[in-house]
Formats: sequence, structure tokens, C-alpha cells
Amino acid sequence: MVSLFDILGPVMVGPSSSHTAGACRLGLIARAVLGGAPEHAHVQLHGSFAATGEGHGTNRAIIGGLAGIAPDDMRLREAFAEATAAGVSWEFENIDLGEDAHPNSAVLRLRRGDDEVTVRGASIGGGRVEVTQIDDFPVLLTGAYHTLVVAAQDQPGTVAAITGVLSRHAINVATMRVDRTGRRKDALMTMEVDEPISDAAIAEIRTFDWLHTARRITKIA
Repeated sequence: MVSLFDILGPVMVGPSSSHTAGACRLGLIARAVLGGAPEHAHVQLHGSFAATGEGHGTNRAIIGGLAGIAPDDMRLREAFAEATAAGVSWEFENIDLGEDAHPNSAVLRLRRGDDEVTVRGASIGGGRVEVTQIDDFPVLLTGAYHTLVVAAQDQPGTVAAITGVLSRHAINVATMRVDRTGRRKDALMTMEVDEPISDAAIAEIRTFDWLHTARRITKIA
């Protein structure tokens, strides 16, 4: 079914839903995965993003997202100045991710203090995005849900423990994916949920001794 949103497109600062609104959302999701604005961002652009991104505002939009600016915020036009004021530095590089990669793809390598994360995603049209990789793990995140991203040691009971915490805090799981590097090695859980993940819930999750990191991503309108 085609929605009115699909016909009219998102509320945004232009010029392009794919190159501007979508690029901004990629920055916002990557910022959330890191846990805040990065001190430095190394952004690699592929395909159409690389060829026409600068003229369509892609570079500015990604940096705006990393600085916490929404796609419909007029400050997006001054994103570079806003990000500099927030202490963000950046560099851009064109990259070839191969023929299978979506033409509007980007890889964001972010650093904040001792934390580093690599996020790969694409703007798939109409301002919509798909994040397909976090560090070495495949994922599928859209920003359409509140999302929990948990990196942990792979051992029995970890999934049940996480979902148990969410249940106790009345947080309903919409989708869930678990990937791992090997049996009893490292695993990444991504859970899209219907309700915001509360401070109390994330604090409880972070008490597990097998946990590496737990990050929450707020739904992006």
C-alpha cells in the first residue's frame, strides 16, 4: 500500500529526501549507536553519495545528524558551523563498496573518547534509511523504532535475560536479531521496541557481567 508519506515525502530541509533527509538520519542513528556526538568522524561515501553528495548537501546533512540536528531543523543549513561549535571534527573520503552496495551508501567511523564504532548504512529513498552493519556485525535498523543494541559474550541465557528486563519494564519487542562471531565468542543483539527504553531499564541491562556494551537508539521521526 502506498501511503501519503510516500507520495509527498518527509518534512525536511532540502534539497533531496535521499541525499539530505536520509543522510541526516544516517548521522543521527550513528550518533546514537556511539552514545553521543563524536569527537571525530571519518565518513566514507559510495556511489551517488560520492558523485553528487556535496552538491545535494549530503556531507552537510551527515555532519548535521552527527551533531544531533533533525532533518526538519532549519539549523541543518548551518550544520558545519553547528558541529564545529559542538566539538565535532570530520573528514570525508570516497569509497567503492562494490556493485551490490546501494548507491546512496556511507560508512561512518566515529570516535568519542575511548569509544569507537563503525556504522554502515544507506539512504533508500523518501528519507528512509537502512543501517546494515555495526562494526563487524550485520544488522538491519531503520530508525523507525526505539532500538536496543547489545554487544555481549555469547553464552546461554543472554537473550532471555535481556528480554526479561524489557518485559519487567513494560517494553514490548517488535523485532529482534542476534548475530555472533562464533560459538561462545561475541554476539550482537538488536531489538526494535515499541516503547522508549527507560533509564532504569538500560541501567539494569548494564549490570550483567557478560555484557560488553548496551546502547539505546531513540526513534527518529
